[in-house]
Amino acid sequence: MLKLLGARSLGLRDTPAVLRALDTDPVAACMVVSRVEEFGVDPRFLRGELWSRGKPAESLCFSGVNLIPLRGGDDDLRSFADRACRSPRLCSSLVGRAELVLPLWDLLAADWGPPREVRAEQPMLVLRGPSACKPDPLTRRVRIDEFEMYVDAAVKMFIEEVGVDPCAHDGGRSYRYRVRSLIESGRAWARFEDGKVAFKAEVGSMSSRVGQIHGVWVAPEFRGCGIGAGGTATIAESISRAGRLPSLYVNSYNVAARTMYDKVGFSQVATFATVLVD
Repeated sequence: MLKLLGARSLGLRDTPAVLRALDTDPVAACMVVSRVEEFGVDPRFLRGELWSRGKPAESLCFSGVNLIPLRGGDDDLRSFADRACRSPRLCSSLVGRAELVLPLWDLLAADWGPPREVRAEQPMLVLRGPSACKPDPLTRRVRIDEFEMYVDAAVKMFIEEVGVDPCAHDGGRSYRYRVRSLIESGRAWARFEDGKVAFKAEVGSMSSRVGQIHGVWVAPEFRGCGIGAGGTATIAESISRAGRLPSLYVNSYNVAARTMYDKVGFSQVATFATVLVD
């Protein structure tokens, strides 16, 4: 791999420039913006690093549990790949705009080995204005006393969606902590039927301008009843009332989900890609 100098780790003094750069693409950058707005750019608090070869508006990549290229041309991507290969891999996936993720993965593949899965086309959607379908009045924020029921559904969703058990690595401590944090912050939503989770979703990332919905799941026995669209509409309208733009991304091959989001009124604004690595 061609090794390029210049990809440095950004620090606290770079925070204003990073925020200005991210503000030009608030939907696609929501996962990173939400962290930087809360913690700044200092890696000690950000739970990751931001890299750049120069100005953040032109060259920017987040490295943490996900590797997220945000800005850059060919030389920047080569530099990000070179830096990522200098130390043991920490991320479990590459995710972001497809036009950045897929070329970056091409540069990393020889060093990191075969991916577990490449999802090359994931429409990034937003809902502008009211939902096109009726929100579900039974979908509500999850209470902390419902944690065990909810986390059980969240694990099932994760296995179905990603293909691995999120509790396998450390007995589930990290995943359970993440789910509990979402419930405590009022960002986990569900519809319960007969003591079971029929529908669930979270506002997984939330910046000052965008709320990104993650983990949408309908229990198998409740599929085809319309509660997925209604539940998603409920969450989207809550995000809108808070002055943020509801967004999410979906696999292009998931016809049922695409149809559901069309029913709610979401429209595509970009294309994401995700590379899952072992």
